[in-house]
Amino acid sequence: MEPRFFPRYSSSSQRISMIDPDEESDDNPSGPLPPPASKHNRRSANSTSSSASSHPHSHSHTKSLHTPSKSIPPLHNLHPSAPASPPTPAPSPTPHQRAPSWQSAGEDEDTFLRDARQHFSLLGQAEGQRFLAEILNLCDNQQLSFVYHLVSPRLKKDPFRVLPNELCLRILSFIEEPKTLARASQVSKRWHELLNDDMTWKILCDNHAYRSMSEDTRETFESFTFSLPPNPYDPRFSQRPWHNNDDTLTSNTSTATTPTTSRAPSSLGNSRKRRTKTKSYRSHFKQRYMVEAAWRKGGHSTTKHITPDHGVVTSLHLTSKYIAVALDNAKIHIFNTDGEHQRTLQGHVMGVWAMVPWDDILVSGGCDRDVRVWNMATGESIHKLRGHTSTVRCLKMSNATTAISGSRDTTLRIWDLAKGVCKNVLVGHQASVRCLGIHGDLVVSGSYDTTAKIWSISEGRCLKTLTGHFSQIYAIAFDGKRIATGSLDTSVRIWDPQTGQCHAILQGHTSLVGQLQMRGDTLVTGGSDGSVRVWSLLRMTPIHRLAAHDNSITSLQFDDNRIVSGGSDGRVKIWSLRSGQLVRELSQPAEAVWRVAFEDEKAVIMATRAGRTIMEVWSFAPPDDAFDDVSDTDSQSSPAECGFDKHHQQFNQQDNASTYAVVEAESSSSSAVMSPLTSAALNNSRDLDMQDVFMDANAEQ
Repeated sequence: MEPRFFPRYSSSSQRISMIDPDEESDDNPSGPLPPPASKHNRRSANSTSSSASSHPHSHSHTKSLHTPSKSIPPLHNLHPSAPASPPTPAPSPTPHQRAPSWQSAGEDEDTFLRDARQHFSLLGQAEGQRFLAEILNLCDNQQLSFVYHLVSPRLKKDPFRVLPNELCLRILSFIEEPKTLARASQVSKRWHELLNDDMTWKILCDNHAYRSMSEDTRETFESFTFSLPPNPYDPRFSQRPWHNNDDTLTSNTSTATTPTTSRAPSSLGNSRKRRTKTKSYRSHFKQRYMVEAAWRKGGHSTTKHITPDHGVVTSLHLTSKYIAVALDNAKIHIFNTDGEHQRTLQGHVMGVWAMVPWDDILVSGGCDRDVRVWNMATGESIHKLRGHTSTVRCLKMSNATTAISGSRDTTLRIWDLAKGVCKNVLVGHQASVRCLGIHGDLVVSGSYDTTAKIWSISEGRCLKTLTGHFSQIYAIAFDGKRIATGSLDTSVRIWDPQTGQCHAILQGHTSLVGQLQMRGDTLVTGGSDGSVRVWSLLRMTPIHRLAAHDNSITSLQFDDNRIVSGGSDGRVKIWSLRSGQLVRELSQPAEAVWRVAFEDEKAVIMATRAGRTIMEVWSFAPPDDAFDDVSDTDSQSSPAECGFDKHHQQFNQQDNASTYAVVEAESSSSSAVMSPLTSAALNNSRDLDMQDVFMDANAEQ
């Protein structure tokens, strides 16, 4: 076997010699010397290597090292110019290791790497590919993995840099998760620019079924819908006649701010004034997203004590401007949407059992058999309408000047509110008129005589009589296409208003069905058995069966996303309309819940606690600074920085924060009204409406 030779560096003679390993161990028992510490020593060693063979003291096996040509460095010489000792194997690079830069050779870079790079740069296309193939054939799996992770990112292309804006926005429209879009906006300036375009957020609003923007806001939006600058990498860009007119490409903020800031502020309260700042679909989506998040987990409440007595809340209405509360003590309290008491409407001499608002107008009726018309803005009593001979039990309005009332005297009356006169008396029922539904020129009445009747308001006559129930009708819903009636016989019937035929009988409740609401092709019912049921009006089958409360459902309302139910067990619950799952309990348990109403960012709960009637106003509106559209669009912040996480945390921190204020209202219950109607009485209303029992007793007086 031929002896192996290793290069040895001699500091005294400044030369390289090839030493037998056995001699190396004799001369230097401690091992090979370390490499030279400076560049000068390497150059000296290289210069002396050529004369090593002729030196009189050289070993017999010493060979001179061939100096490669400077034009094309040969690849067969794998020995460095001046290695000092056998090199220690370096650790293999990991897949995430930063790729080395070979743009320029460092001063202390190995000569071999410099020569190899110089040689490769002089190769042609075919020779270079052959060279790379040979190198890759020598690599193991770990080295090939390193090469893959090094090369793979360089072969990828950003499609948004080459595609036109229209296609980019079309691709982004398939992303429905806002947090994904927020993260994507941080990829690059190009992605950020695309995701700031309002068309993306308009499509996202549609995908999430968020309600549309107001007409004023939509007009503003139309002026900057196509404000996204053209893609400079788009091949069509150079063919466009305006590609050099950069001054004409303005941002959507500069276009939208000018006409909006000159508008007069809204008169709908502080919570409404903030909405005028929402000028883009991006801000609109952020608003709706945060409101929905607050409904799931968040919001804050203000509690008001409206009467120190055991007052029974007979009616509750929440509008965009007012909260109207009617009590059995003959008083009507008016609050703004923040729960601040505005005024008390006094004029009825007995309990108020029905009322309906229309803008600033409120129409009320009760045990004193009068129908009164009020101006809620001033508290003025406009008209006192007389004609009924018994308690007014239900009221509806078809327009700002027409109201329809139903009474225990079995009649309906149509009132002209502008003139303060009765236009028509609708006679036909044989028992008390309990509920009304109205759509256009038609009004549907439900009665204790087990029938429902369809009336023409303009003609003042009965068009159809709906028969089929076996007991009293307590609830009715009418949307123009269908009529739904709920009865003490535990069933719900669906009727055709054109023919008067019964299309379906919905069964499942085990007690009185006293709550109905219809919206599109969905019907939600609540009964005295404590259950809430969601029905499909297309298939006439149940979608969800909710064991909502331990006792009677006293209040029920739903919208496109949620169902809010209140029960005489003192609880208020929010359910998902889509899944039927319980989302949360909105309030702390009370003795009884009389009424619940909600609208967009507000919810009002009327309940009894500690023997007193209270009102809780819940707000789900985002913080004021969440809709400063100038800060949203003028800055270069990404959607992730615009509130999907920061303001979400603020809502969660406000979850249990409540501000308690007391508004003591006078209590002067009429002696003719049986006022001690408490939750204990309502707990016995599984088979009978106890409120009507007391009202029948009062009517006899």
